[in-house]
Amino acid sequence: MENYRKARTVEQPCPCPFPDLPSNTPEVRVKDGSKVRNLMRFALSRMEEKAPSADNPGTNEGSEVSVGSGENLCRQIVFTGVGQSVAKAITCVEILKRRVRGLHQHTKLAYRTVQEVWEPLEPEAGLDSLTVSRNVPSVWVLLSRDSLDSNQPGYQAPGSFDAFWAQALKEEAATLRHEQRRKRGGTGTGRAEGAGRGKGPRKQPGRPGGTRKPLGHAGGGQ
Repeated sequence: MENYRKARTVEQPCPCPFPDLPSNTPEVRVKDGSKVRNLMRFALSRMEEKAPSADNPGTNEGSEVSVGSGENLCRQIVFTGVGQSVAKAITCVEILKRRVRGLHQHTKLAYRTVQEVWEPLEPEAGLDSLTVSRNVPSVWVLLSRDSLDSNQPGYQAPGSFDAFWAQALKEEAATLRHEQRRKRGGTGTGRAEGAGRGKGPRKQPGRPGGTRKPLGHAGGGQ
């Protein structure tokens, strides 16, 4: 791919996995370049008891936040992130759960198709454009003031801030530590072996001297 450059990335549309939501339910689409403070300012303006003033518009991030019509305060809100923005979406969810108490959570994981369009660096060379399709992980999180079905997979009761992600984070951290130890293991073993060979010759000259010295003292005593 050294003769190509990435021209654009197109995410295939994916319907919301939570059916029958009210029409005024906001959907916060977290992007890789989104700023958490801007996303949280908008989310808190729709979920906190204190509504924002009328002279403070523009709390969303353009196309990143789609808002239904209705009253300012909402009973539910949806966060979604794709690929590298999944971690940022989870961060926003956890912040909101700490600011607004008593929220029920329903999480769904899926894969979304992303198409990358690559253009040739030199079109006159006769190279064609390439379209690469990849399946990347995505997350959908529904936060609700109202009770949700606790029997559904991915449900979290109010107050369980990090329970859903704790095991996944532990497994990911363990995998990273294992890979780092494996990478360091090859070079570390080489240094250890080299150090052992270096110490051997330095000890050998000292052994005969250490043996002859006691013999000399013994002879003088006789």
